[in-house]
Amino acid sequence: MAAKKKTGYIERFLKKADKAIDDGIKRADEALEDAVEFSEMAASQAKKTSDQLSKKALKEKEKIKSRGIKKINEGVTSAKKLTSNSEEDLQMLEKLGKLRKAGVLTEKEFQEKKKKILARI
Repeated sequence: MAAKKKTGYIERFLKKADKAIDDGIKRADEALEDAVEFSEMAASQAKKTSDQLSKKALKEKEKIKSRGIKKINEGVTSAKKLTSNSEEDLQMLEKLGKLRKAGVLTEKEFQEKKKKILARI
């Protein structure tokens, strides 16, 4: 009878051990499924955020490009104005020189005008 008792005890112990192992495997499978689901959600969110940031970066790029072109155009316009003003000033000096030679302007008047014109160039 003692042998029967031990056999029943071992069988019950093994059944409990098998059940515990099965429960552990079941919990591990559930945890794995949750991890896969969360990783899919994280990947989806990361892609969405990446797409949003890419769109925002493209908009910023266009704004910066537009501002850059505007500033370049302003610079070109200013340079053209300076160049044309310098040419006009040089022509004015020539005319003043002719007026001085013709006696219309005194040397003092010529020098005053010349000083103002040269200060602008």
